[in-house]
Formats: sequence, structure tokens, C-alpha cells
Amino acid sequence: MNRRSFLRLAAAGPAFAASGVGLDFSAMVQPVPRSAVLLDENYYIWCGAPIRSDDGRYHLYYSRWPRSYGHNAWATSSEIAHAVAERPLGPYRHRDVVLPARGKNYWDGLCTHNPNIFRYGKQYCLFYMGNTGDGKITKELNYSHRNHQRIGIAIADRPDGPWKRFDRPALDANPAQGSFDSLMVSNPAGCARPEGGVLLVYKGVIDDGSPHGGRVRYGAATAPAPEGPYTRHPGNIFEAGDAEKVWMVAEDPYIWRGADRYWAITRDVVGKFSGAGGGLALFESRDGFAWGPAAHPKVLDNQFTWEDGAKSGTKLERPALLFDGDKPIGLFGAVDVLKDRVRDHSFNVHIPLKLP
Repeated sequence: MNRRSFLRLAAAGPAFAASGVGLDFSAMVQPVPRSAVLLDENYYIWCGAPIRSDDGRYHLYYSRWPRSYGHNAWATSSEIAHAVAERPLGPYRHRDVVLPARGKNYWDGLCTHNPNIFRYGKQYCLFYMGNTGDGKITKELNYSHRNHQRIGIAIADRPDGPWKRFDRPALDANPAQGSFDSLMVSNPAGCARPEGGVLLVYKGVIDDGSPHGGRVRYGAATAPAPEGPYTRHPGNIFEAGDAEKVWMVAEDPYIWRGADRYWAITRDVVGKFSGAGGGLALFESRDGFAWGPAAHPKVLDNQFTWEDGAKSGTKLERPALLFDGDKPIGLFGAVDVLKDRVRDHSFNVHIPLKLP
């Protein structure tokens, strides 16, 4: 295979929406069947990265940890699992754990979280967050784990694995003092670049000397191949004009490459773009480095509607799209179940999308 053919194959992916005009996800969102969920009474389920394989099956990679540990145990005890379905909205059945714990001496040895799946040529590439720490399961967030979050990638030739993991993170915390990502990095989202290589956007927290770090911001990096090496691009993305006043503007990006630009759906933390704090917003970029709100920035407000007309009562987090060819057919995300204002449970919901 010559280089030109390889680059076409590597960049092959959703070509949905050649221009910013008319791309209106809020008009595509449909009521959700009560059956379109992945729920396990024994586990919190978070995240959710769907993809259709060449044999027509649908795969969902998701984070889970024992419900008995409490919600904040995501930082110490999460593992990335894998479910399979015959139809886009499920039912998805648990198949296996693809990235289990492998020992505290590894950078990702005690926790794997934040899965993000994409194709690079014929390979399946799974970005994720991994960490290690003291291993103590605590009611409050364990910062020895949270602050050791790093970004990794696992690669497989088939969606069922086996998955190749690496002994070093794909992207480590930035050693440059004062950088926005000097304490930790997480929430990776990636896709193939049309010229070859990979674009990665990710969350960073600045090391300000406090136990929890300072502001949360997003940046971009590129690599010539999925396994790296990754080079950071200067500057932050998904910003608002008064971003300096806000602790976090956006979170949980999902990105893909269209016919002539990149797209991203993010959680709109303060409602700057979607009009609802905790809603979902659509961004676009020609180069993957300079991002701005799309012509129709609202994807979803801070609730969705069930098929029986009831409102969800809580926001959707960790958004991801399921594509059939170049068309998005499902918006997947994580949903809390609150009890006395405590996150008592969580599950993944699959929202159907209908093209106008």
C-alpha cells in the first residue's frame, strides 16, 4: 500500500456535515426508549464509547466500578468494560473487561476510565485515562489517584481484542511549570487526521500547589501514529470570552472529522453556548487547534426526554456519538441517579438521532 492510499484509509471515518450550515443536533435528538440503557445494579456505569464493527455488530466500551464503594471510587477502582449489541440502541450485553487492573507499579495499574474509541485504518484505538496511587477506597475523592491521571491508548485489530497496552502513557502531565496541564491530564478524545496521524484533545489541571490543583482547561496534541509520540499544541480550546473568571468552561469532549473540518460535542458547564448549565454544545474547527461554537451550538439542554414523555431529571455527561457509515444515529452518555443529593447510581443512556 502506498502512502497516499494509507492516508486515505487512515482518515476514513464519518464525513457527516461538509459545512457548518444546517448541522443542528438539537433538531435530531429524539425521545429515548426506556430500554435504551446499559444498567447494572451492582456497578456504577460511566462514560460510554460506542462503535459499529465491520460485521454489523455494535460495541460499547464503558467505565464501571462496584456500587458498594460509592461514586467517588471512580478514581481508585474504575475499569473499562465492553458490551455488545445487535442493534444500535441495544440491548447491550456485558462481554468482558478490556483494561483491568494490572498492579500499582504501572502508571495505569489500579484504575482505567474515560474510554474513547475511534478507527485508524483497520485498527481500533481506545484512548483512556489511567492512574495509580495508594489504593485506598475513600468516601471523598482520593487525590493520590486523581492527581496521577494520565492518558493512554490501547490498540487492537478487532473490537473484541486482544488489546495492546503500553508501559508509558501516551500523554503525561506537562513538566513545564505553570502549564495548564502540569498536574494531571484526562478526558481524552481523538480521531484520525486527513493528512495522516492523530488529533487528541484532552483535559488538563494546573499545578498551583494545592492538593486539588487549579483551573480546568482543554488543549490539543498531535502524533504521527496512534501510539505517539504526541506533541502539544500551544493554547487552550473550547474557551469563552471571559474564561479567566471561570474554573471550568467545557468538559467531556467527543471529536470527529467531517468532510472539511473537525467537530466536537462538549458538556457546556456554565451554559455559555447551549443556554443551559450542564447542557451539551457543538464546536467546529478547520485545523483542530482553533475552535469556536458552531452555527447551531445547542445539542441538548440539561435534560432529555423519555419516550413516555417524562423528563430525565438530570443532565447527560460524557457524550459520544454512534455512527452508521457517515451518519450519526445515536448520542450516548452517562446519567446519574440521585438519592438525597448523593450519586447513588449511574448508567449509560442511548439517545436516538434522526436526520432531518
